Amino acid sequence: MCAISGKASNSKYINRDECSKMLKNMSHRGPDHQGYWISKEKNVFLGHNRLSIIDLSKNANQPMYLDNQEIVIVFNGEIYNYLEIKEILIKKGYKFFSKSDTEVIISAYKEWGYDFVKKIDGQFAFSIYDNRKKIIFSVRDRAGEKPFFYKFDGKTFQFASELKGIFSEKFDSTKINIKALDSFLTFGYVPGDLCILEDVKKLPPASALIFDLNKNSLKVFEYWQLPSSNNYEVKNINLDLLYEEFDVLFKDSVKKQLVSDVPIGVLLSGGIDSSIIAYYAANFSKNVKTFNVSFKKFGDFDESSHARLVSQFLGTDHIEIDIDEPSPDLMFKLSKQFDEPISDSSMIPTFLLSREVKKYCTVALGGDGGDELFGGYKHYDRLLWLEKYLSKLPNNIKKFISTNITEKLPIGFKGKNWLQSLDTDLSNNLPIIGKFFSQNDRNKLTNNLLNLNFSENFWNERLPKENDLLERATRMDFKNYLAEDILVKIDRASMLNSLELRAPFLDKKIIEFAFGKVHPKNKCSSNERKIFLKKFVYKIFPKSFDIKRKQGFSIPLKNWFKKGKWRDLLTDTLLDSESFFNKEIVENIIKQHDKGYNNSERLFCLLNFELWRKYYKLSI
Repeated sequence: MCAISGKASNSKYINRDECSKMLKNMSHRGPDHQGYWISKEKNVFLGHNRLSIIDLSKNANQPMYLDNQEIVIVFNGEIYNYLEIKEILIKKGYKFFSKSDTEVIISAYKEWGYDFVKKIDGQFAFSIYDNRKKIIFSVRDRAGEKPFFYKFDGKTFQFASELKGIFSEKFDSTKINIKALDSFLTFGYVPGDLCILEDVKKLPPASALIFDLNKNSLKVFEYWQLPSSNNYEVKNINLDLLYEEFDVLFKDSVKKQLVSDVPIGVLLSGGIDSSIIAYYAANFSKNVKTFNVSFKKFGDFDESSHARLVSQFLGTDHIEIDIDEPSPDLMFKLSKQFDEPISDSSMIPTFLLSREVKKYCTVALGGDGGDELFGGYKHYDRLLWLEKYLSKLPNNIKKFISTNITEKLPIGFKGKNWLQSLDTDLSNNLPIIGKFFSQNDRNKLTNNLLNLNFSENFWNERLPKENDLLERATRMDFKNYLAEDILVKIDRASMLNSLELRAPFLDKKIIEFAFGKVHPKNKCSSNERKIFLKKFVYKIFPKSFDIKRKQGFSIPLKNWFKKGKWRDLLTDTLLDSESFFNKEIVENIIKQHDKGYNNSERLFCLLNFELWRKYYKLSI
């Protein structure tokens, strides 16, 4: 893993010192080497901070170039099939001077042009400057594991792995994007190509960007899409063959992701996804290290016993990391690191786990993506239950409940979002089950600043067109929640500790297998989730094992916010004179939280945003 940055213009010189400062802002992502390249015309800058993973020698340092610096690349990520591509290129006469995947990428571009990106698999974000064409070609991986921010003001194009790599001094005079703020308060993250800052965008997953210096133009396009779901033939499905195919594909994915020139381990929660990964890793590597985070002082949140059983069965070198209640001062560090705030409190244990794992390894494998691909989230079976049992309820009754009754319920009332979704036509639509604040609540919180319906319209515009309800839900989560919450949390928390996390479930072939071959009926029903993976896991583990992760990566935030230092941080931040949010509304949310309403994540959402906004001194 690394950090990349760049700046290009057809009308002015690039300030090297300013660019170097922007690169330095991301030094945590790559502490092993910092390098930069400037074109002869002094109008293109490419910078790189390196975390050495494959080929630790200086031959793999970046920026890297070919043909007397006619083609130059900066690359963040890992290409898992680079050895296969390298073999093809060698047969075509290419010679290599390093063992890195970076050199394979730039050579593949020279050989196949833009289409080479369809051949590679991995987690990546990179930019290639082609001096022959006077273009910058930038690409982001299919799932969105690696970040890519960019800014184009009509004259100058800039990009970086983090927002801190675009701005030399915090976020300069940039303001908050109102539409992005509306989305953040709705979903808990900023989706699509939106960015929380005005005039900045994100390159979406599975997309490429071409900046033409001669034409001073910028073009963004998709290079890959999820496979169509119209090929399912339920009557002719042979599950045994599907399990055999999954076994081959997943074995290959883990094997490729274990390639590293530095120590590597597996994050083992004891749940289905991580247990499958640990199983294959243990088959390929003796004494593989597995890591589990435990909360021994918070019994309801401690499921370390599950991971311990899996480790004992597989014979791994298991390390348990006990997490006590962290100091709330950690939030200042995390809010600064997350360039765009997200409302996911599991960033706290993710950061703490990454910090401890780094003491043993530089690379670790995790189970991210398994829930989206194979129907693991709780809202999936609940949606199917609604579709099955409430379809015959008269529409006027559903409409009355979802509008008239729910508006009288307080923020945080358990089941409110589900009641609000009752009048959703589940035959072709999808409710926003994870909504943090309704349009009315967002408007009150921001003193009528967000008097718009942007988030709901955005949701409907991005809704997959699949006929099957579960297909719509899983595909929507894959493109939004996974890309903009889960993978952002994983990337920032791990890279703040200079640790690389890899996700075998997000191998291109696994994604296409899950969405193209496994029928929704074999993923989830109205009373069971992860059907396919559960049946598969008991082919490799004893049936006596309780391989079910009940909590997710949760912390006792509800209790922390009720008293003590965490409560002090909450009130000091959200109720002071400089707070952006309506204090009367916030006070009411806190009071409802004290009464037992489900508001801990909502309060975390507001807290994280305010800490972030105040640190970067941003205005609305």
